Parts: sequence; structure tokens; C-alpha cells
Amino acid sequence: MSRDPALPEPPSRRLLLKGAAAAGALAAVPAVPAVARAADLARPSKPAPFVNPLVRNRADPHIHRHRDGRYYFTATAPEYDRIVLRRSRTLNGLGAAAESVIWRAHPTGPMGAHIWAPELHRIGGKWYVYFAAAPAEDVWAIRIWVLENAHPDPFKGTWVERGQVKTAWETFSLDATTFTHRGTRYLAWAQHEPGMDNNTGIFLSEMADPWTLKGPQVRLSTPEYDWECIGFKVNEGPYVLKRNGRLFMTYSASATDANYCVGLLTADADSHLLDPVSWSKSPAPVFTSNDTTGQYGPGHNCFTVAEDGRTDVLVYHARQYKEIEGDPLNDPNRHTRVQRFGWKPDGTPDFGIPVADTTRAGE
Repeated sequence: MSRDPALPEPPSRRLLLKGAAAAGALAAVPAVPAVARAADLARPSKPAPFVNPLVRNRADPHIHRHRDGRYYFTATAPEYDRIVLRRSRTLNGLGAAAESVIWRAHPTGPMGAHIWAPELHRIGGKWYVYFAAAPAEDVWAIRIWVLENAHPDPFKGTWVERGQVKTAWETFSLDATTFTHRGTRYLAWAQHEPGMDNNTGIFLSEMADPWTLKGPQVRLSTPEYDWECIGFKVNEGPYVLKRNGRLFMTYSASATDANYCVGLLTADADSHLLDPVSWSKSPAPVFTSNDTTGQYGPGHNCFTVAEDGRTDVLVYHARQYKEIEGDPLNDPNRHTRVQRFGWKPDGTPDFGIPVADTTRAGE
């Protein structure tokens, strides 16, 4: 994964020595070489074991680790009527962190219903939230919308509605995420393409600014395997991870019940990202429900790093049971979860299986 350029750099050895001397630390332990003590101070501590679920009744989670050293969390509230924000200096701390409502759905008109899948991003010195919403009078006419806040603290200032992200078609669209690669900013999202026999595919475009696509709009993936077409033919919730000379784009597939799972697209970092041929799809899902651990429908993930700045962390939602009465979207018990993940010898991510509740996933 590429590290967030906004993350603070570890303190230099010179600064550590200077600080230790000023505090009298070196004089207090003369038997220990100063350089050794500085190295110990510079070495990040092992991340605390994670406690799961991390945040209850919050689906489609997004965690942004900012340059201030804190984690900023947003997710879908089960009432689908607002955008919430939390922050903490630790990942575990997000579970008990105070939650602030930064924006509410309109009582009528656009952005009045189905407030889904917000993501918080810092772009050009401002905060942006990408989210899905529908008119109060037409709740399935879901589109992508953007909020902007110029205040350094996203809990303060004013969230301005920058409007709808206009794509090539006025069709069902949602789950926008943004990333940069070699100086170019992109938007990836899910949308129904006219004439296609599916619900949504994954699309990519360059951006002219944080709420405007530059085009062209290209389709990277459409549901084609059986595991992508259970209940609904869905590819949604894309998110990008950069590592080992490649870009990995995870996405979620099938209905939002126990069949929900995570797929993977891969592109070489030197390839033309807007050429669909550059992306290859894994023929099997890479993260699925697990009866042994009792976790069902894992998906709509993002990535972050633990407090040490090195340990890769998978963030996702899942339920604790398989059987659901009625529409899964009306079931509020998708909980946010986090767990460490590793890398296979071929350089691809190894997400393992969703951890069981009460398991300390960081160990």
C-alpha cells in the first residue's frame, strides 16, 4: 500500500537525541549509549490488538489517517439519513469516540434519501466527503454527491454542497472513491451502464477537480462470475491499494447478505489505468463469509495502517449471522471491523478470513 503522503514522518535521530538530552534522559542512564536509546525511541511500538466489532451498526466504513496522527472515521448509518464523523488517536479508540453529525439529508428533493457510503478525503488543503443519495421523492434514483469543508478541522467550519458528480449517464451510481497515481487524480465508482444486464459495474475516470470528472469514463469490471451475481449482479465499493509495483482495486459483489464478498482487480503501476486491458480480475473472491468465525457478508472495505505506520489494516463491515428476514438493506446489524493483513510471495495481498468476534485480530 502506498503510504498517505500526509502522514507525519518519524522523528529524526538528531531530534530524538536533542529531546532526550534536554529532558535529562541521557544523563539519567549513562550506561546505555545515546544512539541506542534514540533508536529505541524511534522504533514504533507494536500496535495494540484490535477489538471487533470496532464500531457497531456502521456499514461501508471509511477510515482516513491524517497528518495530525488521528484516525477519522465515517460510515453508513442504518437510518440512511445523515453523515457522521468520529476521530481518535488509535484505531481501537474509534469504537468509543464521540460521533458528530456533519450533514443531514434534505427533507425533500435531491439528497433526501438513501444516504450511503460516505468517504472522507483531504484534497488540496480542504476536506471532501463523497457519498450516495437519492431524491426524497424517488429513493432509488441514487447518484454521487460531494461536500466540501475548507476548515482545517472537519468537525468545524461549514460543509458546502458541491453538487452531483456528473457521469456519462443519469443512472444508478454510488460508492465513489478517489486516489492519485503519479500526479493524476482519479475517481472510481459503481454505476449501472445502460444496455448492460447487471445492476452495477466498476468505472474509472480522471478528475478535473474534486467534484468534476475529466473523462473519458471507462468500465473496469462487470459482474461475470457466479459469485458476483448472487441475489443481484453487483460490482460496487471500489478501493485502491498500491504496493509492489501494482495497483490493487478491491470491490464488493452480490447481494448485501451472506453472499456479499470482496473481489480484486490488479494493474501494473506503469500501465495506462484508463485502459481496461490494464486491469486483470481475480477469478475467485479474495474475502468471503466464514462459518467458523461466524462472520457473514464481509465487504465494502477500505485500507489504513496501524499506529506504528507499518502494519497494514483491512477495514470492512460484516454481520454476525447468516439468516436475514426481508430485505438485507433493512437489517441494521452490519458492524465495522478491522484486522491485519499480509502479503503473499507473489506480491498480492493476503486478507485471510474475517476474524471472529472477541478475537484480538492484531495479534
